[in-house]
Amino acid sequence: MGNVLALCEFSGAQLRSSALANLSFARQAAQAHGGEVIALLVGAGAAAAGPDAARYAAKVVVVDAPALAHYLAETFAPVVAEVARAQGATLISATATAVGKDLAPRVAGLLDAGMASDIAKLVGKDAFVRPVLAGNAYSTVQVSTPIIVVTPRQSEFEPATELGSPGAVTTAAPGNVDALGAEFVRLDAQKSDRPELSDAKVVVSGGRGMKNGENFKVLEQLADLLGAAMGASRAATDAGMVPADWQVGQTGKIVAPNLYFAVAISGAIQHLAGMKGSKTIVAINKNKDEPIFQVADYGVVAEWEKAVPELIAEIKKLKASR
Repeated sequence: MGNVLALCEFSGAQLRSSALANLSFARQAAQAHGGEVIALLVGAGAAAAGPDAARYAAKVVVVDAPALAHYLAETFAPVVAEVARAQGATLISATATAVGKDLAPRVAGLLDAGMASDIAKLVGKDAFVRPVLAGNAYSTVQVSTPIIVVTPRQSEFEPATELGSPGAVTTAAPGNVDALGAEFVRLDAQKSDRPELSDAKVVVSGGRGMKNGENFKVLEQLADLLGAAMGASRAATDAGMVPADWQVGQTGKIVAPNLYFAVAISGAIQHLAGMKGSKTIVAINKNKDEPIFQVADYGVVAEWEKAVPELIAEIKKLKASR
């Protein structure tokens, strides 16, 4: 028997949607391991998100300290490993986000634990299904170490539902926070009123067919009307049309919104690997033979220059009539 420690990312006083997917996976794993789910919040200000986490986990451990104000794997990994030991965790999970993918291997190293990444399904206490070949095939991996570290994919697990009653929140000291020579210098990020790409319920993405960055402003109009996040294919980000952190795909961000617009995107397997878990996919492309139409729920074969402005106009009419 052992507990499952689920690292939960948060923003302010709220858990990120990626954390809810992780908690959903953790509940399945806890049944297999015969223990309970323990949600872990790490970082300066983590205490504010404790009550929200308690809505989804019977036990929440908060490690809140000024020295953890900025994420560094060198400082966060020892904290996670120490809490895992203290809580008797036999499995530690972190969503396969940029932070989770960076942090989890280091935690595994500190615990001498085996690791399985990008998990799509739990098939046993120590066996997991994960996508390979850009999601075109799946493999089952088995981890034989006493402690296991995994990074489940957000797109493969439904968000956890609230418990009948809130769980208990406890605090833990971070111990000696040593960055091992690493230093946080600054964070370069674009400020936006749009939702975070990985958390958004609607995503509007553009591809190489948008031709240049200026044309993406048309897609931004659509995104703002829908309260959506902006995304892009790797071809568009590599060409410098839009920021790199807009990239959706195998080497970018994995998203699973309720609604995904793929505009002027061909649908290469690398891009599909990052968004095919979306509940509804709308594709707009002038070439009816593009692979994107094979996964789309709705397809519009047309030039984006004509289709997108018309769509924007219709949405504005609909909003005005309400």
